Amino acid sequence: MFKGKVVVAQGGGPTAVINQSMVGAVLESRKFRNIDLVYGAFHGVRGIIDEEFLDLTQETTHNLEMVAQTPSSALGSTRDKPDLKYCQEVFKVLKAHQVGYFFYIGGNDSSDTVRIVSEEAKRAEYDLRCIHIPKTIDNDLMVTDHTPGFPSAARFVAQAFMGVNLDNRALSGVYIGVVMGRHAGFLTAASALGKKFPDDGPHLIYMPERSFDVDQFAADVKATYEKYGRCVVAVSEGIHDASGEPIITKLAEDVERDAHGNVQLSGTGALADLLVSAVKKKTGIKRVRGDTLGYLQRSFVGCVSDVDQREAREVGEKAVQFAMWGELDGSVTIHRTGFYSVDYQLTALREVAGKTKVMPNEFIAANGHDVTTEFLMYLRPLLGRGMPDAYRLRDNRVPKVLNI
Repeated sequence: MFKGKVVVAQGGGPTAVINQSMVGAVLESRKFRNIDLVYGAFHGVRGIIDEEFLDLTQETTHNLEMVAQTPSSALGSTRDKPDLKYCQEVFKVLKAHQVGYFFYIGGNDSSDTVRIVSEEAKRAEYDLRCIHIPKTIDNDLMVTDHTPGFPSAARFVAQAFMGVNLDNRALSGVYIGVVMGRHAGFLTAASALGKKFPDDGPHLIYMPERSFDVDQFAADVKATYEKYGRCVVAVSEGIHDASGEPIITKLAEDVERDAHGNVQLSGTGALADLLVSAVKKKTGIKRVRGDTLGYLQRSFVGCVSDVDQREAREVGEKAVQFAMWGELDGSVTIHRTGFYSVDYQLTALREVAGKTKVMPNEFIAANGHDVTTEFLMYLRPLLGRGMPDAYRLRDNRVPKVLNI
């Protein structure tokens, strides 16, 4: 075991359980005598470069436990996408502060940052153990069965569409809900977990794993509306045409881009509005409404999965144990065993870093706009206890007297 300090940081989009991982890593680190101090970096790797550290060694266990129960990133986050030069600066600061252990909680880009910093430490022959702790609501990290943060976001999406379906059944029309997911459709697919009866919505689910055609989409909506007298649709923000061009760029006159040049998909209602307009024009249906679930999916307080909380805590704890007792850097991955239990492994960073996992074919129905039973069985244990059901009155009609 190395002697030195620990730095814990959080990167990328916040989740409902990312603080469980942070607190798990902090409390587990404080158990080891070779650890001098435990620091938290404000706003991810940007905080490391700016030397914005919080001494978590001085924090009370009670307050850490309260923070663990609180959604979003308590240390703040960053959307910086470090290159080699950036990571060299990160390593320079870690070395200057005599840090022996670097734990970075995040998704694809964060795992790649850990990989580069790890390689820099080895090149400099400096003892630095680098461990990536998984987090992302998109569920798109390689190797791991699922990622902490996804189950709670999925629980929110499932319950949101359960409520939307009830509303739509009371006052029929077409409803289109846009869900987060640039490349992977796991979160959009979670909308299906709110269904109880055969005619419940969402009736159509569109994921970025399949090409999207606006004309076919309108035809699907019209056919569903004619069948049920209503239609509920779940659409991933990342839907694209056969050439890979995002649908929002095809329908919008002007699109916003982020700092990395990617089309801005989250935080705007543009795609929902454009799809609503397309359905009205192509089908003639008048009552068509659209929503973008947006950032509500990430840190919603009242919808946290107990399974997600437990596993998020454990990946933080396991990261420290792998670092202290092992001799390798890596990414903590979750592996499902039995009907539902999990084991944790340390996976080589090169197998995870900068790569994206998408929905497997067996999770997507043959028609391309629904999910399979295999996906429902995969997701249901992750949502945890207390998932509500939506009931309806039995259709015991009274015979008409005047309007026969």
